[in-house]
Amino acid sequence: MIEMLLQPDNLASLLSLTVLEIVLGIDNIIFISILVSKLPSEAQPKARVMSLTAALILRLGFLAAINWILTLEAPLFSVFAQGISGKDLIMLGGGLFLMYKAVTEIHSKIEGDAEEGGAKVASSFAMVILQSIALSFIFSIDSIITAIGLSKEILVMAIAIIVSTGVMLVFAKPVGDFIHEHPTTKMLGLALLLLIGVLLVAEAFDVHVPKGYMYFAIAFSLLVEVLNIKMKKKATLRERTIRHASDVTKTM
Repeated sequence: MIEMLLQPDNLASLLSLTVLEIVLGIDNIIFISILVSKLPSEAQPKARVMSLTAALILRLGFLAAINWILTLEAPLFSVFAQGISGKDLIMLGGGLFLMYKAVTEIHSKIEGDAEEGGAKVASSFAMVILQSIALSFIFSIDSIITAIGLSKEILVMAIAIIVSTGVMLVFAKPVGDFIHEHPTTKMLGLALLLLIGVLLVAEAFDVHVPKGYMYFAIAFSLLVEVLNIKMKKKATLRERTIRHASDVTKTM
């Protein structure tokens, strides 16, 4: 087994797959971070771990059922001469779910709706886990099908999935903390999730947009947001300095 992993082709596949799984997991981390941010701070670590663990179990489970996964790409029926496969139906359902969730969250944020109270907290915790699992189901299918194109070794794919999930576990909290400290990034994240939902629906109808475009848009948007945050910090610091100098002048 070790000899097989140390083969140059398998090592290259493992590295490529691990990086790919991490990149494909970015949208999952953003979605989980936004959902978890609505929970009490003491419940957030547990929700993050449970959500990402569920994603790991799903991906490994789909890997074990790889023959069934491959059948999802076979057309089930046609609509206006367009073949619709099981994967297309999953992408369509996932895209519509993501669009609905993003729009309702944006509406909630704009309207300032708050979820408080013990009963709501308990139910929202369960909903966070269920919604995370639902989204992980969609992304896991896409992830496994992509992984099959890069490697034929089940063990290589399994190790890549486990390592990438470990990386996501490490970075899930920093991402969540960043979103909590900078509320405008939550709106940006929701807008990006809406974009991903639209792309999933488009992919369901065989309108394929290269994922590189999507991740470039995400990276560019995050860069702009980081620059905005730095600009706001400098403006706040300058305002405090001027206010402090004015107070000192008044006391003299």
